[in-house]
Amino acid sequence: MRADRLVALVLLLRQRGRLSAATLARELEVSPRTVLRDIEALSAAGVPVYAERGRHGGFALLPGFQSELTGLGHDEALALLVAGTRRGAQVLGLGSALASAVLKVVDALPAAARGTAVAAARRVLIEPETDLLARRLPDEELPHGVAAQVRKAVFSGHKLRISYAAVGQPPRERVVDPVGLVAVRGQGYLLATRSGEDRTYRMSRILDAQELDEPAHRPDTVDLERTWQARSTQFRTGGDSVHVRLRVAAARRQEVMSTALAVDAVEPDGDGWARLEAVFQDARHATWALWQLGVHAEALEPEWLRAALRERAAALAARYGAPGVTGVQAEP
Repeated sequence: MRADRLVALVLLLRQRGRLSAATLARELEVSPRTVLRDIEALSAAGVPVYAERGRHGGFALLPGFQSELTGLGHDEALALLVAGTRRGAQVLGLGSALASAVLKVVDALPAAARGTAVAAARRVLIEPETDLLARRLPDEELPHGVAAQVRKAVFSGHKLRISYAAVGQPPRERVVDPVGLVAVRGQGYLLATRSGEDRTYRMSRILDAQELDEPAHRPDTVDLERTWQARSTQFRTGGDSVHVRLRVAAARRQEVMSTALAVDAVEPDGDGWARLEAVFQDARHATWALWQLGVHAEALEPEWLRAALRERAAALAARYGAPGVTGVQAEP
């Protein structure tokens, strides 16, 4: 919305001083032409913004245009700045709202505390691109209109019509009763019920959404942490899924993360390896996934999986072994 953008423009000029139209356009994710129109609108509204010409020119606010807000202590502001990670907000369609909120948090600080809080926040890193063992999965993003409709239905308690494309299936339309939203490891999920049955939808697979006027059938209160835990447990233990304990080299850990249905209890195991507990769709899936990793992984449990991999390795060695060779030396 333009009003939000005008507020963000003023906050940028207050906090960072003179900025060029190109810089403002980049920060606000609009064109330089739009920035110029916004500057004109601010001037017409009485905001003392002026232009400085020349190579190092730009736009700035007249000195003294400040209205310090108090109430946030240094540690409180620092907590908000470092805890407001963009990752969870992005997958729920709230990335731009978070960026605007951070600007307002910084602006709310007295001038004497603003610089130290921002500098301190730069020395704390939350959810980095990589951890010690593997690169994380890319964050999912949702079209703004779709995300807004989903959020509105969740918060208002109305039914929601969605067009959802499950894996390997064409999109289908369905009406659900939204329960809540969950963001975990860069992925967003809509928890809902449909015809009284629990349903969990991947946000990135919702192609279209429309909030309906009809009230949703759901409890007035919800323990979302407990609900998510229960659905995760049901998902991991349902059907023919199998649980596997394994060791994997750091260079191949990401393959396990992207292939398994779920990965838990990651523990370092020395020399760059890690011990994992992974859930696979069925026995065939588990055998295939571990076989692809070759000597860069070792199945620890269950025993039948170790036996299946051993039989495959023996058959392959027999196929390629030289005449008279009865065994092969395993690679460490």
